[in-house]
Amino acid sequence: MKNPTPRSLALIAALIAAGIVLTAEFITSVSPYFQKNWASLLVVFVIAFVTTFSIFYFLLEKFIYRKIKLIYKTISNFRSTKEKNSGKINLGNDIIGSVNREVMDWQQNRSDEIAELRKMESFRKEFLGNVSHELKTPIFNIQGYIHTLLEGGIDDKEVNIHYLQRASKSVDRLCLIVEDLESISKLEAGEMILEQRVFDIHELAKDVFESLELQAGEKNIRLGFKDGSDKSFYVYADKERTRQVMVNLLLNSIKYGKEKGLTVVGFYDMDENILIEITDNGIGVEPKHLPRLFERFYRVDKSRSREAGGTGLGLAIVKHIIEAHQQTINVRSTFGVGTTFAFTLKKAK
Repeated sequence: MKNPTPRSLALIAALIAAGIVLTAEFITSVSPYFQKNWASLLVVFVIAFVTTFSIFYFLLEKFIYRKIKLIYKTISNFRSTKEKNSGKINLGNDIIGSVNREVMDWQQNRSDEIAELRKMESFRKEFLGNVSHELKTPIFNIQGYIHTLLEGGIDDKEVNIHYLQRASKSVDRLCLIVEDLESISKLEAGEMILEQRVFDIHELAKDVFESLELQAGEKNIRLGFKDGSDKSFYVYADKERTRQVMVNLLLNSIKYGKEKGLTVVGFYDMDENILIEITDNGIGVEPKHLPRLFERFYRVDKSRSREAGGTGLGLAIVKHIIEAHQQTINVRSTFGVGTTFAFTLKKAK
């Protein structure tokens, strides 16, 4: 019998026992010394069957209750069904099979959780190492400049101003890192309240172009709109946070763009949302780096990235801001050809 239940086992045992008793009674009934009628045989069979079934069922129930129930309840306590939370086991079901399935599911879930915890632990260690490195650099710079000044450099007019300016830049970088970390912390905790309203994202993009004109000019990178996008597109979002997103993405394209390159912004009506794409013809990103671009402090080329400036948190902040709007952002890139960042915002009605 496949997947027998305690009740079926007790039933089979009772039938066998009652059959044996009935056979014995039948043999004795045909004996000249033990004459009995069929009615008495039926009574004996019923009594034997009920008694044997009750005894076997009781023993099986006790065995399952003591040996299996604790495991079954522990593994199943997350279920919301009345049967599994009532503290009673239905012996009419395949208890052994159910426990086996529960154990296998539990083992798989624990294995998945352990793998995820190990992955998160690896990210945590990497993140702490990155934070330490990012903070250590400006702190050590400031320390070196101040010690130099205290050891006599303060008396040299040419040295003191130069070192104070360098120390000031390191302080500014340190403040940027702390501010970006605070912004990410608030976004992840849901503490940053979005002030959403209707605005023209095309006009916002033009304002951002003007604010980044100097940085783009240093590399002779031209900023513009894709065909069909140089017109009004109204969205419902937090304007200042959206500005922050566009500034970070455009600065990213400028930093890693080619000399005399081009960065264009495109808008597309997607029924309920507006799709915004920022495309450059820069150095591009290798496929192996794409899945981790939005991680905090992740840098494709660490030495080149730090030389270009920035805290290493810009894309992580961008991702959190877009997700706070309950929208999505993604990136596609061809190494040596260029990169496109695309995100959506809710279209204004």
